Amino acid sequence: MKQRVNLITLGVADLGRARRFYEALGWGGTAPSSSTLDGHPWEIAHNPRWTVTPDGGVRLATDP
Repeated sequence: MKQRVNLITLGVADLGRARRFYEALGWGGTAPSSSTLDGHPWEIAHNPRWTVTPDGGVRLATDP
């Protein structure tokens, strides 16, 4: 299988500032996270401008 990166998660110190910065760029969405009882992390990301391609990749729309 050809390796590729579909999503990069960034950790920030000031969430409010980071959110305002990315919203000003036209990006938006939410990504809650949790862990199972045995410690396995899960993240569910939602961005209304994402499109899932037929091959399972993710494309971010550039038009508002």
